[in-house]
Amino acid sequence: MNATKYIFITGGVTSSLGKGIISASLGKLLQARGYKVSIQKIDPYLNIDPGTLNPYEHGECYVTQDGTETDLDLGHYERFLGEPTSHANNVTTGQIYQTVINKERKGDYLGKTVQIIPHITNEIKTRIKLLAKKNKLDFVITEIGGTVGDIESLPYIEAVRQLKWELGKNNAIVIHLTLVPYLSAAKELKTKPTQHSVKLLLENGVQPDIIVLRTEKSLTKEIKQKVSLFCNIDIESVIEAIDAKSIYEVPLKMQDEKLDETVLKKFSMEVGAEPDLKPWKEFLYKLYNNKKTVKIAAVGKYVELQDAYKSINDSFIHAATHQETKAIVDWIHSEKVNEENYKEIFKDYKGILVAPGFGHRGIEGKILAIKYARENNIPFLGICLGMQCAVIEFARNVLGYSDANSTEMETSTEYPVIDLMENQKSITTMGATMRLGSYPCNLKKKSKAFDAYKKNQVVERHRHRYEFNNEFIEDYEKAGMSATGINPETNLVEIMEIPAHKWFVGVQFHPEYSSTVLKPHPLFVDFIKSALE
Repeated sequence: MNATKYIFITGGVTSSLGKGIISASLGKLLQARGYKVSIQKIDPYLNIDPGTLNPYEHGECYVTQDGTETDLDLGHYERFLGEPTSHANNVTTGQIYQTVINKERKGDYLGKTVQIIPHITNEIKTRIKLLAKKNKLDFVITEIGGTVGDIESLPYIEAVRQLKWELGKNNAIVIHLTLVPYLSAAKELKTKPTQHSVKLLLENGVQPDIIVLRTEKSLTKEIKQKVSLFCNIDIESVIEAIDAKSIYEVPLKMQDEKLDETVLKKFSMEVGAEPDLKPWKEFLYKLYNNKKTVKIAAVGKYVELQDAYKSINDSFIHAATHQETKAIVDWIHSEKVNEENYKEIFKDYKGILVAPGFGHRGIEGKILAIKYARENNIPFLGICLGMQCAVIEFARNVLGYSDANSTEMETSTEYPVIDLMENQKSITTMGATMRLGSYPCNLKKKSKAFDAYKKNQVVERHRHRYEFNNEFIEDYEKAGMSATGINPETNLVEIMEIPAHKWFVGVQFHPEYSSTVLKPHPLFVDFIKSALE
């Protein structure tokens, strides 16, 4: 295949319909047919990236290997495709406008009036094509955030219109995802919202090639015919996306609906053999036919929003399913954990995870959860701030440094066992200034981490400003907590363990970012295994 094929996925009627999952599922089907595929997310907000956004505002901030803070949908893309993403996979309006304004300031536009069309739309088109240029791809799937009709999305819809025209019908198609609501009082599925959404898209000069209808109830042939008639597309291009038990079932549902075949036909390409989804089907079989269960307490401070810890939740699913186990993960708000109730809260759990986060809120609850895990020999995994809290808990309750803390929480602490990295002390801006992306870590042979990874060096992704303070390392080693993972370039501590404990591991990095459906993360696998024992 010569030219890269472009697939644009737009949404209508309402947000949160699952454009990311449809994008990832289509990508998986095309990949399973042997094509090289990548998916990008366009976010219409003016932030440069989601790095400074509160998790309550936008869910988890996902970090790529190259250190880009991105939308959580990139986590879906990586987990489904098993391929790393980069800065080219996430584009925001903030980035687009910043680039155009910087070019204007440098005089790149030779004194012309800078406008939405062509300057903003040209920059959008450049970003869309950049992904294919860098990676020699067969397909680029571009998911456009928000819904058609949003003011923020208009320049992107216009850029799609231009690209469809410039690339030609055999090189670019639009898939529009909308909602078909079920009105229980009338006992009817309603297509009118879809009709209005497609009309809006048409007003912007874009005719969708395929319409995916999100629904709670199965669609009748009549409903598909109605959508086909009113939206100017053939009935084979009307695809049902019914609710699934798991997001990982969606690729199979899309295959049943022949979404991948329809896409190939739109590009006048040979359909060929069925996609090879055998490993995926084996994973799903294990997911729905688990033989064991294990109860895990996950302690965090953004637990009201399930998307705040999306990658951790999915990592548990991958690791537990791999062992034919269902992990029942109860998220516990760290602010609700105190001296009076912590023993009662955690008494029935077989494992405790303490999640990442920023700031002092809820820290003492995390420390109590770790104390319970340490004193009761409960398998424990601490991630980023979770590892830092484990270091603080050990200092206070084992080393006897009652004032021990992180300088993030208490600048004047007598025992700053967690401290700001030297190169962070002069930084005043917030965006993309942390230690971000992949860094190497050397593992000590006799350690739980080495047993899990089964190799001497690993590379993991980071997102933090504060580190273990190496001035205290001897005190910890003497008292029974060891640094078992060290960055070979900076000597920074990456992993802390208690060797005498059943399974007690704190990691400065984020293992959840690199767990995928077919390759669960070794630390999560080992943690679940230990909790099962």
